[in-house]
Amino acid sequence: MRALSKSKLMAYRQCSKRLWLEVHKPELREDSASTQASFTVGYQVGDIAQQLYDPKGKGVLIDVQKEGFDAAFTRTQTLLGSAQPIFEAGFRTEGALAFADILLPVKKGGKTSWRMVEVKSSTSVKSYHRDDAAVQSYLALASKVTLTGISLAHIDSSWVYPGSGDYNGLLVEEDLTEDAFSQHEEVVRWISDAQQVVAKKKAPKVSTGPHCCDPYACGFFAHCKSQEPQAEMPLDWLPGRVSNKLSAFIQANKTIELRDVPDELLNEKQLRVKAVSIAGKAYFDQEGAAQALAQHKLPAYFMDFETIQFAVPIWKGTRPYQQIPFQFSVHRLTRTGKLEQQAFLDITGADPSKAFAQSLIAACDERGPIFVYNAGFETARIRELADRFPRMARQLLALNERVVDLLPVAREHYYHPSQKGSWSIKAVLPALCPDLSYDDLEGVQNGGMAMDAFKEALSPKTSAVRKAEIERQLLSYCELDTYAMVRMWAAFTRNTLKS
Repeated sequence: MRALSKSKLMAYRQCSKRLWLEVHKPELREDSASTQASFTVGYQVGDIAQQLYDPKGKGVLIDVQKEGFDAAFTRTQTLLGSAQPIFEAGFRTEGALAFADILLPVKKGGKTSWRMVEVKSSTSVKSYHRDDAAVQSYLALASKVTLTGISLAHIDSSWVYPGSGDYNGLLVEEDLTEDAFSQHEEVVRWISDAQQVVAKKKAPKVSTGPHCCDPYACGFFAHCKSQEPQAEMPLDWLPGRVSNKLSAFIQANKTIELRDVPDELLNEKQLRVKAVSIAGKAYFDQEGAAQALAQHKLPAYFMDFETIQFAVPIWKGTRPYQQIPFQFSVHRLTRTGKLEQQAFLDITGADPSKAFAQSLIAACDERGPIFVYNAGFETARIRELADRFPRMARQLLALNERVVDLLPVAREHYYHPSQKGSWSIKAVLPALCPDLSYDDLEGVQNGGMAMDAFKEALSPKTSAVRKAEIERQLLSYCELDTYAMVRMWAAFTRNTLKS
């Protein structure tokens, strides 16, 4: 019987097929860039936690990669006879193993017991964290550890970084002892059931569904999806919420094709997507789009931001996971039809926020509509900047009063079969303006890539040549975002842009 790691037991809790593939076909796993990024964040938060829970540096870190499993388990048992913090202590029992993030000694009556702390990069305790804690505490007790309790330390998203490397307050604890200890009988059953799954010669038959991304995005999704019948027009093209009646119809009839869904079960937008997909011809209510935008006169501005967020803040006065704008592009269309562009980008490594706010105010002047795509994002960032920089608050909030969102106009008046149920600007632009495409950009082609490029530019290991290349790519990407809105506005309003 192989010993299943805690991560594999958690995989089983999500999907038995996922567990089987993790063990027997790991080469089929394809983790997304966001999943890989979450791993990196987890390691970073773990490092900070070690500093916070062991400020005097007296703790011991067990490195299973260097020491090997057997040595790690043996060393853990030896260290349990001491009274110093232990990081990555290893435990195993029949059929399962795990490594604890933090074990803290608790002295009482001359005897040493232990308190376990699991560290997560989330901003709250999730239900699956409780299962995680149950597995950890069960394996520790099964390994004869005198465990008095277990807590989960997660990020406090309201905490503000004071600077100078002081991360006290970044993490807050929640005691999970009662819940975790009460689940130990269930953990025994999970281990037994998971072992039965792993022992099978073939993977369990489990169809793809909502569980594929709950609570984690599964790296085997593409593989599993490829084994199922492929729809010409899949149901995930349907925008918005799927009604209970539609969900019941899909399940009862095993429906996979959009064309097979009864019209009466669809809302107006979903009906439009179905009709356009079947017809293969775009829907464009140009008259309606023009009327929706007619009140907004030139000069007009077209604005887009790029932001970065850090689980562990690096700039004083910022919070964990706060969206910090580091770049903008603004296109200005004059009354005579002349198009001008201004940009801001700071890759020096300093907090770009104040300079960003000052430059944005100057770029947008004081009058004229400011077009954005999905207004909630930019307006929220502007409000945050106003909170941080009260002296600029009036001017910043005045920008929000001028914002006009092009997304609702696109949703209401335009849809092309190539959008596949999406109204993101990346989907609408090549349909509405075939001569423009984000795929033609070098290096940075979406927001996630922009964040990755910005982080790379900040790294002290990045050469000057590479930083210059990143700067060019970021500027080109953000410029296309605002030029795309200009072209979209022109198409919706029947205006011709000057070359």
